[in-house]
Amino acid sequence: MSSRLSRWLADPLVLLCLTAGLLAFVVQSGELGTADTMHRLQTTHWLWTSEPQVFPNDYPEFGLHGRGGQLYGWYGIGQSLLMLPADLVGTWIAHWGIFSDYEDDPQVRAIVVSYLTSILVNVLTALVGFRLLRQLRFSAGESVLGLLALMFCTTYLHYTQNMAENNYIMLLTLSGFSFQYEWLRTGSRRAVLVGSAALGLNLLTRLTTALDLVAAGVFLLLVLWFERVRGRELWHWLVAYCKVAAPVYVFFCLVDRLYQFYRFGSFTNTYVSLFAKEHRLQDPTLPANFPWSTPFYEGFLGALFKPEKSIFLFDPLLVLAILLLVVLWSRLSAEVHAYGLTSLLLLLGYISFYARYTYWAGDFAWGDRYVSTSVELAALLAVPLLLRYRVNLSAWIWRAAVVLIGTSLIIQLASLAFWLPLEIYQMETLGHPTFVIALRFKNIAAFALGKMDAWGLNTEAMHWDEWDYVHITTWNFLPFLLRRVGTAPKWVVDVAFAAWVAGTAALTWVLFRLRNTIRTAQPHPRLGG
Repeated sequence: MSSRLSRWLADPLVLLCLTAGLLAFVVQSGELGTADTMHRLQTTHWLWTSEPQVFPNDYPEFGLHGRGGQLYGWYGIGQSLLMLPADLVGTWIAHWGIFSDYEDDPQVRAIVVSYLTSILVNVLTALVGFRLLRQLRFSAGESVLGLLALMFCTTYLHYTQNMAENNYIMLLTLSGFSFQYEWLRTGSRRAVLVGSAALGLNLLTRLTTALDLVAAGVFLLLVLWFERVRGRELWHWLVAYCKVAAPVYVFFCLVDRLYQFYRFGSFTNTYVSLFAKEHRLQDPTLPANFPWSTPFYEGFLGALFKPEKSIFLFDPLLVLAILLLVVLWSRLSAEVHAYGLTSLLLLLGYISFYARYTYWAGDFAWGDRYVSTSVELAALLAVPLLLRYRVNLSAWIWRAAVVLIGTSLIIQLASLAFWLPLEIYQMETLGHPTFVIALRFKNIAAFALGKMDAWGLNTEAMHWDEWDYVHITTWNFLPFLLRRVGTAPKWVVDVAFAAWVAGTAALTWVLFRLRNTIRTAQPHPRLGG
């Protein structure tokens, strides 16, 4: 048994999965992170209990009137289905006698759902991401370090703590790319079915992920194009792909439309038109083109350069990925050419699609959450390319890369320190534009030194909701939040702190062991390309 355990702990993929799981455990706050995810969890609860999708007191802030005058959530059902197993477990645990008197936030059910779901998504993303990078012919060590960079040095880390649908979309898109690429190389019908199903599940999560579905097809097409497949042979591949993938996509699209019909009595509309109609009734001053009322240039350039949302500021690793793709283009394989170009086209597509949306920046979010997943997909190449072609890069590029990676890590760690609305509340007083990342570091220093009031950071808007004030002025990890709320028994707080310290120590140990093994790592026989 000990020899088997030793072999497992010498496998970089096993260590990578342990890292992913421990990271998700350590960074959790016990809260779901956003009101959006809380509403989606309520939909989860509606699936198997008698509770409504939307409580009457949540309207008009959330919910739309649908069939029979009932209130329904406007989101797709994808993330709600993902949380269903954890919700069953969390509800069961919440009814245990030791928790029967605890009803404050963070609720027991939310704690269980956030931990179980985030850990599951993180580990699966590590597996699928490793699989895809190996298929792109990166070594095991390069693939492991690429996944570590994704998990620690991009906004993926923030959304590991704050459970929006982003990381789930990332998992499904990576799965779609990986399994459909396997089909391209092996002709496996099962592989294309699995990949298409993953992308189809994305449609149930956020309908705009149809862009990811298209991107997967473009990726395969570009691989063939860069390999100089043309004419009848290219047409043969396209027809074979559509014969298998198209029915799967149609099935998931039909499921989405049936869910839409169940709620709102229509197969053809989306929630956006209903959202606009209902909000105009509440506020007749809204423009006629609401919620597509932002000038295109404002939303497009804002995603790129606005100091409150810029993808280059919140994800500096993207800069490195683009730089390396440009500098190394002539040296790259057809697969990497195709993936790099596809990921950037997908990013451009998302920025363009949301540019005119009234809430183009994702509203209450760290960075631009609508495009952050496509940013992470592009940034995934940065570290593997850097390691693979280090000898072909000049010294200044290597130094710049180290600076960008270090900067990315520091920014993402800072994103975990406080609940994400903190700077948004502060900007109600401080005004716009505000360099949010710099403000976050100022908040960390002020809170650590007890200078929030002295530095003018304790603003009026922060007190609009007392629970929000408690949450945004606490280190955003479960033990600290439990201690600050003050209603959890002391033994629960102590156990939470002990588990958190143990998890942090275990994560440190696994990372240290992983560092010592990746240099001699061999391709994994089952997950390699």
